[in-house]
Amino acid sequence: MRLDALLRDAAGRLAQAGSPTARLDAEVLLCHVLGVERTWLYTWGDRIAAASDQARYEALIAARAEGRPVAYLVEAREFWGLSLATSPHTLIPRPDTETLVEVALSLAAGRGRLLDLGTGTGAIALAFASERGDWSVLGVDRVPEAAALAAENAKRLGISNARFLASDWFSALAGERFDLIVANPPYIAADDPHLLQGDVRFEPRSALVAGADGLDDLRYLVDASRGYLAGRGWLAVEHGHDQAAAVRALFQAAGYEEIASRCDLGGLERVTWARWSE
Repeated sequence: MRLDALLRDAAGRLAQAGSPTARLDAEVLLCHVLGVERTWLYTWGDRIAAASDQARYEALIAARAEGRPVAYLVEAREFWGLSLATSPHTLIPRPDTETLVEVALSLAAGRGRLLDLGTGTGAIALAFASERGDWSVLGVDRVPEAAALAAENAKRLGISNARFLASDWFSALAGERFDLIVANPPYIAADDPHLLQGDVRFEPRSALVAGADGLDDLRYLVDASRGYLAGRGWLAVEHGHDQAAAVRALFQAAGYEEIASRCDLGGLERVTWARWSE
């Protein structure tokens, strides 16, 4: 079958299955199979697909029609201009999380140490490290496979000032101090209907859900981080679109200062940070 016809049929199947980005999904998956850029498809759409490529492609389209995330099917996702390997052990990096990177960079004065809690693919840690080569960056994740994946991403990208290890939050960090701690922790309520929709159906639930109101892990991090921040160090966290006021209240109750929030790309307050001064 010609590539353009193969694409058209695949996009139609994905649209019927409910994908909001059916044509894009079809193109990205075909590029993955063929090892080409999307512009190549427009130039060479009249080429005939090899039988083996067509079979592999149809298997990927079937998986996507079931709802499986494209990032897991192609095992990659771009974040902050970096191509990151992904796996079902980690959350899929999302553009809105770049807001947390922007905040971290704005708080990083001089040289220092950054800790990325629940690092997953290493997206936040590696984005920061790629911009601030004078900082030492550590990313931790309680899932050993995630920490190993982040380390592989760092190696492949040639980012030498970031390292990764397995740790359940601070469990492996006794005695450590950091100038800046960042985290994109679980913050979805256990009964949130969004857990039954889209890509999150296939992402690790432990990286998404944090108790009845979605704030369990944020409560813990705001409290526990005080013991790991250097003098006048910062803690910055991502949270749900309707949780900013609650997170600011947590910071205030814990004795933090200079509390502030920032909106994401959609204009919703999604990142809050504060300084620990004791």
